[in-house]
Amino acid sequence: MPVSRLQFVPPIGVDRLGNAADAAHDPEILRLENMDTDLRPPQAAILATQQAVESDAANSYLPFMGQQSLREAVTRHVQRLSGIEYDWNSQCIITAGGLNGILNTLLALLEPGDEVILNDPIYVGLLNRVRLAGGIPKFVPLIPGPQGWTLDREALKSMVSSRTRVVLMVNPSFPTGALLTREDWDAIADLCRSANAWLLYDAAIERIVFDRLPYLHPASLEGMADRTITVGTVTKEQRMIGWRVGWVLGPKPIMTDIALVNISNVVCQVGIAMPGAEAALTTKDDGVTAAVAEWQARRDVVLEELKDLPVIRPSGGWCLLMDVSKVGLDSETASRQLLEKGKVAATPMKNWGSERASAYLRLVYSNEPVSRLRGLRERLRQAWNL
Repeated sequence: MPVSRLQFVPPIGVDRLGNAADAAHDPEILRLENMDTDLRPPQAAILATQQAVESDAANSYLPFMGQQSLREAVTRHVQRLSGIEYDWNSQCIITAGGLNGILNTLLALLEPGDEVILNDPIYVGLLNRVRLAGGIPKFVPLIPGPQGWTLDREALKSMVSSRTRVVLMVNPSFPTGALLTREDWDAIADLCRSANAWLLYDAAIERIVFDRLPYLHPASLEGMADRTITVGTVTKEQRMIGWRVGWVLGPKPIMTDIALVNISNVVCQVGIAMPGAEAALTTKDDGVTAAVAEWQARRDVVLEELKDLPVIRPSGGWCLLMDVSKVGLDSETASRQLLEKGKVAATPMKNWGSERASAYLRLVYSNEPVSRLRGLRERLRQAWNL
């Protein structure tokens, strides 16, 4: 029997699919199971990291909250996006990746039994961190439609209870690619104010937005700067998955507690990675615009290939979902047959939210070029006889 804190912490599924695809040693397998990308990081980040390997200053635990120049760069970055002034020294902490920042923040905010509101479907890794921190997930549905996903704002209103402590929002949402509208954010802000709850904003993919849709940082809304905690990372936008550098910015009173958890958990960040992250955030050519255009092109190819199947259009991010229940399959069977017969690795969404999430299969388009994504429909036909 696992210890009690692991009782409701299920496997994420991605590792199993990735291991199976790796074990096949077959270059024809289309790798749509994991959130990787073949697009290169900024060249400035690579050069700065190479130089850091030779630096004694980078081979150190200190400073525990992150190198000052990186904290200053991160603070300027978030200020530009949010319009909110932050002090790098008292309101910015560097973490070992974005999810490390999420867990540290939850550990600093939650008492056992406190409730955390999240979208549904949602990344199971976020759910597991809520549970590890003693929180109770509460799901507000994302509703699929012809143009994509929409937040069920009526359901959101009914989520509030005396135990509501945190609203955890990823935007665009992951794995759906749903983009919150201004009306959605207003409803979320109203909930946070009425419940005296924190907004934990996962900003890992906040600029990976398609179709020229508008961007909004929730801390910019009236009264939200004092209750919004922003967790970001260079992992997705700057294509720096292996660097494991993230950050947490928020109101001064809570940052002291998050700093205490931070130093008690992973202790410090990867020293040789921080100069690269700083370079990515300060270079004139970070490649984000070009990368977003390429990811949108890949999304469009997948949507075109699968236009006769129940895929839901994402407005951003690296992946999309298909409701395989509408073609008579459960997601685990669909995934297994797709790998065995169609040579496509794709992750079933079991445990990725409420029970309704189990109907979906996730297709990640960020790591395969357009040339390989073409023909995806034929692979699905071979696998599922559709």
